[in-house]
Amino acid sequence: MTYEQLYENIRNQKSFLCVGLDSDVNKIPQHLKENEEDPVFAFNRAIIDATAPYCIAYKPNLAFYECNGVKGLLSYERTLEYIRHNWPKHFIIADAKRGDIGNTSKMYARAFFEEQNVDALTVAPYMGEDSVTPFLEYEGKWVIMLALTSNKGSLDFQLTEDDKGVRLFEKVLQTSLQWGGKENMMYVVGATRGNLFEDVRRIVPEHFLLVPGVGAQGGSLEEVCRFGMNKHCGLIVNSSRGIIFADNSACFAEAAMTKARLLQQQMEEQLRIFGII
Repeated sequence: MTYEQLYENIRNQKSFLCVGLDSDVNKIPQHLKENEEDPVFAFNRAIIDATAPYCIAYKPNLAFYECNGVKGLLSYERTLEYIRHNWPKHFIIADAKRGDIGNTSKMYARAFFEEQNVDALTVAPYMGEDSVTPFLEYEGKWVIMLALTSNKGSLDFQLTEDDKGVRLFEKVLQTSLQWGGKENMMYVVGATRGNLFEDVRRIVPEHFLLVPGVGAQGGSLEEVCRFGMNKHCGLIVNSSRGIIFADNSACFAEAAMTKARLLQQQMEEQLRIFGII
């Protein structure tokens, strides 16, 4: 999917919502575990059908599938195929946070972009250029690089400064611009980072940002838009637990739909404020 196609999907859907499929088998409704051969896939399928009109992307987190071994990976593969077949315009992000020495990264790239055919992959840039560039060799595919995350431990490294006062997340942004551009690189910037979005935008004004932390983690959508939105929107805002686990009864899909629709309505308002639709 190209930059322009992603932008058009946002305009058409009046949304920049990504639904995170952090599908913990211990949290999905009991009736699925009792009645379905593959309860995780059954859960995902219902969530996808309920939320697809209100979002532009899905982000399965590999940890919630890999922890269940081969069975979990089959649930993950079925989920990918279901999205591609039934909602082909939706952007698929594999949240796997890969990144290793070059020859290993080449194998990861092959797995996600050839075998699984996802649109984008989250990548940890700590090991530098040769751990990232193999993922950038695939036309129409995206690297989503960790830059400024929303977790508590991010303070341990990401805001530390060098002797010139450049913070580590700024160094990641500046250096990675030598490897790719706005057509194949995005950055993870947590919604809880508030006006630090301004500092991010000074370095990468046109790139898309994947923004976790709205919803269960307490990030403000309005604040994210105020500091982070650009003329092409430039934001993909993810919500996982706040949508998919909004209800644990037989009505879980309806509850997820309600939560997704509410966020979509708030996003539509922001897109109108910024003159994008």
